[in-house]
Amino acid sequence: MTITITLVMVALLVGLDQLIKVLVIANVKPVAAVPFIDGIIQFRYVENTGAAFSILSEKTWLLSIITGVMILIGLLYLFLGKADNKLQYVSIVLVISGGLGNLIDRIFRGFVVDFIEYLFMEYAVFNFADILVTVGAVLLVVSVLFVKDKEQGEKVE
Repeated sequence: MTITITLVMVALLVGLDQLIKVLVIANVKPVAAVPFIDGIIQFRYVENTGAAFSILSEKTWLLSIITGVMILIGLLYLFLGKADNKLQYVSIVLVISGGLGNLIDRIFRGFVVDFIEYLFMEYAVFNFADILVTVGAVLLVVSVLFVKDKEQGEKVE
């Protein structure tokens, strides 16, 4: 895949993430919480100054630096044609996009906007960018463990 396609995919996913967060700020923040699926999921506005499960709270600049470095490594990996297969390529694009979405929040807001909350179990409030990172990471593990051998010699460029 080309650099242009990669950048377009990242831009679309980051744009969607930021659009969702703007809508959450405008519509959920004023009322604190909005039911989505009764008793299962609600949208609740949370300003997270940490990472997953609020670890490293108040360490926004440290998290920004770590995230920025990881995004650069991921982009270099893709642009140098190191992805072994399409699934690995897509998984890295998802991780980069989610990381960039949350990095934008940290830099311009000083916190990450989280809003998806499970009501049926105790779990962290999270956002669309977190979903991208999580799905991307799971797919990356799958691609490394199970797909690489099937597409050997078909590096994505």
